Amino acid sequence: MPARHPTAPAKPSKPYPDFPLFPHATGRWAKKIRGKMHYFGPWADPDAALAKYLEQKDALHAGRKPRPDPETLTVKALANAYLNQKQALVDAGELSPRTWINCKEAADLIVKHFGKQRAVADLAPDDFAGLRNKMTKKWGPVRVRDFVQRIRSVFKHAFDAELIAAPMRFGPGFARPSKKTIRLARAKKGPRMFEADELRRILGAAGASMKAMILLGVNCGFGNADCGTLPLSALDLDGGWVNYHRPKTGITRRCPLWPETVEALRGAMAKRPRPKAGEDAGLAFVTVRGGSWQKKIEDNPVSKEMRKLLNALGIGGHRNFYALRHTFETIGGEAKDQIAVDHVMGHARDDMASVYRERVGDERLKAVTDHVRKWLFAAPEAAQAASGAAETVEVQ
Repeated sequence: MPARHPTAPAKPSKPYPDFPLFPHATGRWAKKIRGKMHYFGPWADPDAALAKYLEQKDALHAGRKPRPDPETLTVKALANAYLNQKQALVDAGELSPRTWINCKEAADLIVKHFGKQRAVADLAPDDFAGLRNKMTKKWGPVRVRDFVQRIRSVFKHAFDAELIAAPMRFGPGFARPSKKTIRLARAKKGPRMFEADELRRILGAAGASMKAMILLGVNCGFGNADCGTLPLSALDLDGGWVNYHRPKTGITRRCPLWPETVEALRGAMAKRPRPKAGEDAGLAFVTVRGGSWQKKIEDNPVSKEMRKLLNALGIGGHRNFYALRHTFETIGGEAKDQIAVDHVMGHARDDMASVYRERVGDERLKAVTDHVRKWLFAAPEAAQAASGAAETVEVQ
């Protein structure tokens, strides 16, 4: 056994013979439980170490992880506990990866703003008001509303999981923006949909993959996550249908594909690069580098490529790829069959009719998508524009 360093402090004796902990060489009182070493505090404070051991011993001897002390729970520990629970739901297939990203963004913001070691018990309404003011300076009211709700969910989880003793008091300064504020902000930004002539220009300039995804957006109301996660198995190009649940909600959708969409999908499949990762092998769309188009925390390939297209064409306004869903909902609604529109969009109404409705007839779905197709390709040269195209470089 190596000799003790001459400057190292000598191990203390136990305060009394029956003291349940021993002085570990790391300078802490410790105990081996179920084959694992646990530490309870520095040598200098055996009373605090004993108190911690007595508080945790039942859980440790039963093989459970002790609950943190609400008085010492840090913001970092709170965020980790929340994300671990959400990750368990993802692993069980009960939460989409996209929703987990939303949870992660909210947890990261809390940690960054309040600090990792800040005690949760120390947070007060003024702290949350300061966080909201900071968000308001950077973001619009819709994004502020979303993050206020997500952050509230983090602390609700903490109370439900008995990590904190009482519900968090956020104070009036952490309220969600009013509906009026959101309506005014949306009115200021202008329409969130594309007009038919704009879409024809976009389709004429898009690369193979983007063209197919844009057509899925306006034909079927697909969003970024829908295209990024779309499996090849969901496509019936010979029959002209796509059957794919919404990744965000799991709601079943079925949509008839236009001839232009089928043609674009076949073109994208013919140019589809070899996927680098095995889990991407079944995806309909793969980037030129063999990666997934699915949104990640640090990257959103579909949005980035759409932005490049809109900037190159000089199509302004506060619109992005998701505006294609706005377009389908708006124009599809003119077919006067909202139930069919909802089915294609993957929307669920909170009513008894939706509970009892088992399907929507294909002819109703086709009537809606045909109406949108007629609107988009009404001009004689429109169908030509959908096929002819100078292609941009695919996203890297």
